[in-house]
Amino acid sequence: MNLPVGNTEVAAEIIQQLTGAAMFKIDTIKQYPADYGETTEISKKELRQNTRPDLSAHLEDISEYGIIYLGYPNWWGTMPMALFTFLEEYDFSGKTIIPFCTHEGSGMGRSEKDIRKLCPAATVLRGLSIVGGSVRTAEEPIRKWLRLP
Repeated sequence: MNLPVGNTEVAAEIIQQLTGAAMFKIDTIKQYPADYGETTEISKKELRQNTRPDLSAHLEDISEYGIIYLGYPNWWGTMPMALFTFLEEYDFSGKTIIPFCTHEGSGMGRSEKDIRKLCPAATVLRGLSIVGGSVRTAEEPIRKWLRLP
């Protein structure tokens, strides 16, 4: 189940093509193992310990963005802890966050609730969950979710 390009990145690229939105990849300084099973174990430990992994890159100025499509894999019922780091790093007041996630059966989990808690002054719209195995054929559901013709 090791993928050359992650399912969430594939979905983000579809959204970028449909909307023209800029892309920013949220990644950690410490890389996760290539092995899916090992990564899930590390992510479970990070969640249990409420870890905030250091990010490898940062936005210089988030003020120019009013709408943020926030994509992530669903790990253990929510987003990876790196997303918690990202959301705590910036002021999302007055911004609209539109979450989307890839998963293998757990949908959005509690991620939307977690985003609202981390960004209380932002508007968090209903997210889209995409089964990872079907992401490469998800353009039509994504288009519908974005309310595009």
